[in-house]
Amino acid sequence: MIMSELTFEQLPLSAPIQRALIEKGYTTPSPIQALAIPVLLEGRDLVACAQTGTGKTAAFALPLLHNMSERPRKTFRRGVRHLVLTPTRELAGQVAESFKVYGKYVSFRAGMVYGGVSEKPQIKELFLGLDVLVACPGRLLDLMNQGHVDLSQVETFILDEADRMLDMGFIRDIQKIESKLPKQRHTLLFSATMAPEIAKLGQTMLNNPEEIRIAPQGTTAEKVEQSVCFVDKKAKQSRMLQLLESRSKDQPNELSLIFTRTKHGAKNLARKLEQEGYKADSIHGNKSQSAREKTLDRYRRGDLDILVATDVASRGIDVKNITLVVNFDLPMEPDAYVHRIGRTARAGESGHAVSFCSADEVALLRQVEKLISKSVPVDTDHDYHDQAAMELHQSNRHVKKPPQGGGGGQRSGGQRSGGNRPRGSGQRPGGGGQRPGGGGGGRNSRPSNRSRNRGA
Repeated sequence: MIMSELTFEQLPLSAPIQRALIEKGYTTPSPIQALAIPVLLEGRDLVACAQTGTGKTAAFALPLLHNMSERPRKTFRRGVRHLVLTPTRELAGQVAESFKVYGKYVSFRAGMVYGGVSEKPQIKELFLGLDVLVACPGRLLDLMNQGHVDLSQVETFILDEADRMLDMGFIRDIQKIESKLPKQRHTLLFSATMAPEIAKLGQTMLNNPEEIRIAPQGTTAEKVEQSVCFVDKKAKQSRMLQLLESRSKDQPNELSLIFTRTKHGAKNLARKLEQEGYKADSIHGNKSQSAREKTLDRYRRGDLDILVATDVASRGIDVKNITLVVNFDLPMEPDAYVHRIGRTARAGESGHAVSFCSADEVALLRQVEKLISKSVPVDTDHDYHDQAAMELHQSNRHVKKPPQGGGGGQRSGGQRSGGNRPRGSGQRPGGGGQRPGGGGGGRNSRPSNRSRNRGA
């Protein structure tokens, strides 16, 4: 991505924030930051669309911190000044950490509210009042209903990863929360995609907003090498092992991420890879928040070679050295494909994205290629090539989309991340990180120069 010529020093941000940016070595804002920060400093409502990894959090955190620095206000009991909604606990943690880093020299109180843990410490934190509250909708609504939160004086309302919150079924919770906010407020909506539902949400909650789109919908990262393998559904695991084996010979230290369509699919694939000797684990909606956080920490530290995840659970993954993304199951919605492969080739690095496509997923591949306006190169140089599936894709025959359950595992029931209450809606596929290593044959066929830990 081409960076803007503007520098942070040229932006009218307060001295405490400039000091923190200089200490971190941040000199040049990303395109979304360069465009959004001036708009937000003017107090305009905003709808911003930019791919993951482009710096959306700083784009809204810096103007909010400037506001608090220039116009400090004493917090009041159970009150919230600026409210940020995020879909998952992992993302909430990242946002809160960004406020802490950029606001190092700004005096303010911040807190988080999310499910999966005891609510007592969160209630205690809310009692004294907060300048910034980063929250997941489910738990926030629970605490609102119990009278622990007062949103009557919120100045800024931010929906972060709005597209994912809608995918997870949070729309009604968001509407209930929004109904308790003052009409006169500053409202911001940030999203990785700009589906019609997002535009509709913006029309109902924002007042004459400025709209910023950094990358056209369907744009994939330039440095991601894409390929598709046509594989029978039952042969996907074998092809997965063969792919890991072949790549480990040339890139023994590669860190990878695998996406499956369902929670069960993620769990089962991770178990299979672990049985084959890989340091693999999974994150999905059936895992507790604490278990997911521990797995993510192990992945970030490099203790895991492979992470298998569903789309929703993977939103909290922020790892810069992932070089291989595998779509074990193609996503039901094409926007998710762009988001998935965008997790590699970050910070100017290159990456590889491999997709497995069975005959019943041809419709999904077609909608991906329509969205990105190009054909994904086909890889036939493997032992599991399905010629019939490839010919079906190349034909003009009409094909239907597969059921939500797909080939990765059983049908997902879907669960709200950040809250404790189950949802009835299905969950979109997600990815997990993994490092190449496994082969298509038996255990003895793997290279001996790569150590593996069965107990990882």
